[in-house]
Amino acid sequence: MATQEEFESAVAKSKTLSERPSNDVLLKLYALFKQASEGDVNIERPGGFDFKNIAKWDAWKNQEGKSQEQARDEYVQYVDELVK
Repeated sequence: MATQEEFESAVAKSKTLSERPSNDVLLKLYALFKQASEGDVNIERPGGFDFKNIAKWDAWKNQEGKSQEQARDEYVQYVDELVK
């Protein structure tokens, strides 16, 4: 399992990727980050025409039930794949 230090290092790496990732990649990074940091989604789903935040909420919701430790580990592994 990834340590908190490894997670924080991966977060820093994710901000220095040479190319801007696709929206799907960004949503996965966001969802794993939120699950690792806060656990299961704890806010109501945005409504109306707020498509960006709806997509982010849905991605986070898809991680529901995953432990924070597991999400942190998956985040670190995913960033490592992106950096290679």
